[in-house]
This record gives sequence, structure tokens and C-alpha cells, in this order.
Amino acid sequence: MVTLEEIAEYAFMSFVVIAVIAGLAIGSSVYLASEDADVQRLADLEDINGYVTLAMLVLGIVVGLISITAKEVGPFLVAAIALMVTRVGLDVWEPLSKVHDVLYYWAVYILNYIVAFVAPAAVIIAVRSVWVLARKK
Repeated sequence: MVTLEEIAEYAFMSFVVIAVIAGLAIGSSVYLASEDADVQRLADLEDINGYVTLAMLVLGIVVGLISITAKEVGPFLVAAIALMVTRVGLDVWEPLSKVHDVLYYWAVYILNYIVAFVAPAAVIIAVRSVWVLARKK
């Protein structure tokens, strides 16, 4: 019989795979559109990027509500902070463009989607942790 924890684990891994695939697809598309200076296509991709980010946020809320157990809270929040800090310093990925420009776009979009997925889960888990701590006093 499949437990809720197993479902949550598979959901989390599936959402990360979705973030990577979406990051590769959108990153490649933005790279190609920027190479061609296709302003309309870039605007369309900006809209698609917004929808993908929204979907990742919703998936992150689902994970935050059902996935992380009490013993996983600390490691998850540390990992989430590391991802968010890395997201802030996107220029750290700039050297990838020296190898090939598309690598930079891939790294940026994959990281954006993973952070969009992890951030709401981290907020929910952090608030839940603070709530538990406050109730103990």
C-alpha cells in the first residue's frame, strides 16, 4: 500500500523534474528568440514564463502542505535558503555563457523554477515551525 509520505516524495521529485524540463525548454526558447531579436516571441515567452512560474508556485504550496516531515524541516529550510541565495546572485552563472550562451539561460531558468517551487514550501514550513514553537511556550 502506498503511503502519503511516498506520494509526497514522488510528487516532490516529479516537480523538480518538471522545473528542470521547463527551465531547459524556456531557456532554450529565450536564447533562440534573443539571438534572432524576435521581440514578439520574447514577449510571448515572458507570458509563458509567468504561467510556468505560477504553476511552480502552486506545486510548491502543495509540497509545503503535505510533503515535509518534522525531522526534515531543518535540512529543507537550509537547502531552501541556499537555493534562494544562489538565485539572488544570478551573475554567478555568467561564466557559463563563455562556454555557450544557452548554458547561462538554462541555468537561470532552471534555478528560477526550482526556487519558485521551493520558496512557497519553505514559507509554509517555516510558518508551521514557528507556530509549533509558539504553542509550546
